[in-house]
Amino acid sequence: MRFRLSPFLPCSPAMPSQSRASMAEPRRASPPARVQVCVRLRPCTQGDPCIRGLDSRSLEIINWRNKKETMQYQFDTFYGDKATQHDIYTGSVQPVLRHLLEGQNASVLAYGPTGAGKTHTMLGSPEQPGVIPRALRDVLQMTRGASCLPGGEEWDYSVSMSYLEIYQEKVLDLLEPSQQDLPIREDRDRNILIPGLTQRELSSFGDFERHFLPASRNRTVASTQLNDRSSRSHAVLLVRVGRVQRAPPHRCRTAKLCLIDLAGSEDNRRTGNRGLRLKESGAINTSLHVLSKVVDALNQGLPRVPYRDSKLTRLLQDSLGGSAHSVIIANVAPEQHFYFDTLSTLNFAAKSKQVVNRPFTQEMLPAPAARKRPHEDPGPGRESASPQAKRPPEEDPTEAEPLSSLLPLEQLDAGLVQRLLRLEQLEKQQGGAGQRLPLLTTPRRERVALLRQLEETRGELQKLKEKQRELEAVALLDKACLPKPLPHSRGPPRPRKQAVVLPLQQVQTPLGKQMVPHGDEGVLVLQKKLAPVWAPGAENEVPPWELTLRPDLLAQGRANLLALLNEGSAKELRALHRIGEKKARLILAWRRLHGPFAQVEDLQQLEGMTAKQVASFLKANLLSALGSVAAPPPVCAAQ
Repeated sequence: MRFRLSPFLPCSPAMPSQSRASMAEPRRASPPARVQVCVRLRPCTQGDPCIRGLDSRSLEIINWRNKKETMQYQFDTFYGDKATQHDIYTGSVQPVLRHLLEGQNASVLAYGPTGAGKTHTMLGSPEQPGVIPRALRDVLQMTRGASCLPGGEEWDYSVSMSYLEIYQEKVLDLLEPSQQDLPIREDRDRNILIPGLTQRELSSFGDFERHFLPASRNRTVASTQLNDRSSRSHAVLLVRVGRVQRAPPHRCRTAKLCLIDLAGSEDNRRTGNRGLRLKESGAINTSLHVLSKVVDALNQGLPRVPYRDSKLTRLLQDSLGGSAHSVIIANVAPEQHFYFDTLSTLNFAAKSKQVVNRPFTQEMLPAPAARKRPHEDPGPGRESASPQAKRPPEEDPTEAEPLSSLLPLEQLDAGLVQRLLRLEQLEKQQGGAGQRLPLLTTPRRERVALLRQLEETRGELQKLKEKQRELEAVALLDKACLPKPLPHSRGPPRPRKQAVVLPLQQVQTPLGKQMVPHGDEGVLVLQKKLAPVWAPGAENEVPPWELTLRPDLLAQGRANLLALLNEGSAKELRALHRIGEKKARLILAWRRLHGPFAQVEDLQQLEGMTAKQVASFLKANLLSALGSVAAPPPVCAAQ
């Protein structure tokens, strides 16, 4: 698709003279400018319309509470269903483009519900181009025409473009599409920037078509019940216009034109969105709701404006309440089923026209180092740009004194003093008359700071020496108080290695259990490990012994535990470890259905019991099944 534009678009008659005046006397600041709001009514396709225009600025809509009454709205401009693309562009958009050459920002915003004609207003068709191609054609013609005006040859003009979309709160580049979410930043001059966004230089309208048309096909669109090609993202075209002065002082002015095609607010009950479309609709409605909150906060003068609550409002910070000349084109549909969407759009447009922006000219000068070299003379009748250049340099009374006169040489090392004197002699030989080496020609403040640091270092060294003397004295005193060993003794005897046996804790036996006597022998046997890890020289390590239960008592404990499982009541079963109310009921039910357990491992057949849980049950209840045992000293199996 190529846009068919006339060779020359009619411009405002006052436009050339205003551009000439701005070049002769550039303005640094402009008075506050209110956001311009115009309403465009789409032709009606079915039924009776619910809205109609009264004149070029007013319209009325049926009151939904009482259909015999109407509500009237007044805006800067109202365009009926007979208005053309040319009427809208020349009436509302073209007048703000002249501010770009003055270094002031401008923005055009298309707002409205889905299917109201926003994309048609901004893009148009090959036969009826919209705002975007017409604005780019005019901007390129303005920069070329400004060069031909008197004084225009002193400036170099440049035009560049970037194109992005905000899809589900992600900023995506459309010129070089990728899934990377670009960040939105703000510089120290409060300008909104997007690092990593692709920028293309434009020298003709053909360059714009070559970059813009493929990029516009990368925008996310989908079909809904209300629109065959519904925009699923907010599209933003950024056009930067810059001019740089060729001769000194090389002043630079930069302006930004934002052309925004918003996605329409949607009622999911009528669009039939499901799945991904529903998620996209939620992100669109949320960002538009934040946009309405921003307008309300600006009108009410609140201290905090929620620009950062959405990527869209963050990007539009210059357009609403910022430094741009803004135009909002509110698109409405006349059909009855669009009534509440149209009413919501009119209410947003009515409160948006109360927002006041404060445009200003963004002019920058190169750094002083880039404009003039330090050794250059300003010349007759010209002052130096640096205020420090007017003041004579301060004379340092200690400048002529050598560094050796400021230091206590008698307290320094002899080698250091010799090197310092040799360095001063080298300075006198190489410096010449009135010149000194940079090392010794330090300013007075730096010398004072150096001396103060030297005194602090000496104090710290003195404290360290005193602390070292105290530690040495304490060490000598401790050495004198130690008893002297006998002449033929080999030192204190080493302690004998003994086996450490941990005491056996007594376990309380639940009532009703059958006690099994164990005789006079111990319950535990102390035996060596198979792979000892005991170093011969270790003194405080645990010996390589381990406690094991006697095999006969182990079998007796399993028999007692099995008898308790087969004969115990629910209360006695709950007294066991790892057995709760549910498992106790399962054990009783198993005994009624299948009889007694043959072995403890049969617990695996219960619901929810695994082999690992049965092993844990045995380990926890084996000693308690033996009863209370007064354990005599254990018997070592391997001495």
